[in-house]
Amino acid sequence: MKFSKSMGEHPSEGERLSKRIMQLRDCSRREAEQYIEAGFVRVDGVVVQEPQFRVATQTVTVDAHASLLNLVSVTLILNKPVGWTDGLEPLPADRPTSAGKSAQLRRAPTGPNNVRSLLTMAQHSQHDRSGVRLMKSHLAKLDAGVPLENEASGLVAFTQDFRVRRKLMEDMPFMEQELMVDVRGEVLPEALIPIERAMRDERLRLPDFKISVGSSNSERSQLRLAVKGSHLGLAPYVCDLAGLQIMAMRRIRLGRVSLGDLDEGTWRYLNEGERF
Repeated sequence: MKFSKSMGEHPSEGERLSKRIMQLRDCSRREAEQYIEAGFVRVDGVVVQEPQFRVATQTVTVDAHASLLNLVSVTLILNKPVGWTDGLEPLPADRPTSAGKSAQLRRAPTGPNNVRSLLTMAQHSQHDRSGVRLMKSHLAKLDAGVPLENEASGLVAFTQDFRVRRKLMEDMPFMEQELMVDVRGEVLPEALIPIERAMRDERLRLPDFKISVGSSNSERSQLRLAVKGSHLGLAPYVCDLAGLQIMAMRRIRLGRVSLGDLDEGTWRYLNEGERF
């Protein structure tokens, strides 16, 4: 789908595009806005997804196969960069949300960036295999419910679907999340004994979790940590018990949904067959 740069400026005269579509399709204003936001409308041959765009003498057309029957609430999976917040808090009203990728991934000097500012069309993964038609309305009214440390990268979820929102809230204590934790130096299996001892110590009241050593060499080792529920600070705590220095953390799975090969700073739609 191509968008003309000239469409970014709205002429001061004419009528709203949504009003023109109401006339062409004999539909309500909300339905007209949905046709536009879904990318079904062209102005002089160029797709426009802004209902407020003003038209005068331009040629306005609606895709002959346009249908609102399959428009549903969506869930987005995003690969959070290190040093960004997890998006549980809203964006400030004056915070831009449409910068390009190179600008977006630069960390703000005054503090961590909110990952919500990456929920833009520009950051949509080119490798998204969901088949969902990209709409501007998909990037609004999104809820996040599973926190992730600023120092970690990886999977965060945003949803418009009340069923997904309810599951992430109500079932999170029983839902397993998986993190890959890179630590400095070689880690032999016996190095995890202090962690295993802490797991059995009822006084510490640690959550149930599993930890194992994956790849390991003299410079860097990778641990796999799986835990039910959201427990911020658990990975740093158990690594400190074993005297391990964390170099990087990445959440790769939430429930049955995996991050896969999603590039850092980009997002994709939840596939039809995926369930948390």
